[in-house]
Amino acid sequence: MTEIKRALMFVNSHKTEAPSLVEELRAELGRLNIEALAYPGGAADVPAAVDAASVFGTLPDLAFCLGGDGTVLFAARILAPLGVPIFPINIGTLGFIAVVHPGQWREVFEEWRQGRVCVSRRLMLDITVDRRNTNAVSACCLNDAVISASGIAKIIRLEVSSTGGALDGQTMSLGRYRSDGLIVATPTGSTAYSVAAGGPILDPEIDALIINPICPFTLSNRPIVVPAGETVIVEVEAEQRGAVLLTVDGQQSFPLEPGDRVFIRKAPREAKIVASGRRGFYRALRTKLNWSGGSPNA
Repeated sequence: MTEIKRALMFVNSHKTEAPSLVEELRAELGRLNIEALAYPGGAADVPAAVDAASVFGTLPDLAFCLGGDGTVLFAARILAPLGVPIFPINIGTLGFIAVVHPGQWREVFEEWRQGRVCVSRRLMLDITVDRRNTNAVSACCLNDAVISASGIAKIIRLEVSSTGGALDGQTMSLGRYRSDGLIVATPTGSTAYSVAAGGPILDPEIDALIINPICPFTLSNRPIVVPAGETVIVEVEAEQRGAVLLTVDGQQSFPLEPGDRVFIRKAPREAKIVASGRRGFYRALRTKLNWSGGSPNA
């Protein structure tokens, strides 16, 4: 049995079901002699991974996410570098990551403690921005990194290359992109912004990255999938005049400057998501995309 002494709760307080579910969770965890703590911060003050231990005190054994996929994305950026598993309880719309219904969480939690529920290991991205040989930005994400125009939609110019991994450390140019922007997505993020921009859907546990231009000026610029061991390098061309923005998981934004080089690579630690395996992912696909043809038993 997995021993749990301390649990952290990430709660989307905008959900009407949240207060009653928090009380239910606290009562059940108290009955099991598990200390329950609420995460003290909000989206604007996410601590860096190196500071998280001081924020939490002793690291939790598990984190509950009460919300939708956005709450899981927020928690994953904090907890994945620390190796803390995430237990998502969905009180949002049907999600691709958060698939445990509020009425099922006790049963699923006990099954997980007994070792009968999977932990899905999801690839995370590390993102750094080199600006005149200094590190201007460091971030990580579960879904995607998006480089786009800031404000009114305008075409931006980006130079994209790849290095390392299957390329044996060599750098290979993938071309110049004139587009509304560029998405670099994980398999988990393949069902988010990337699929809306015409990208492929990947099995969430495949080890790969998607490079997907947003509304490219040249229609031959198509999404491509590369091995996760490669580093994707996106350079904002020096001639770029309009403002450019780097957005991480749709939740954090950083302004970019002409000449900035964005390095996007597989993070050393994966996000551990409880009860969010391939079965739940494909069930969500069938439901959201109506692949079941409306059959209630599919």
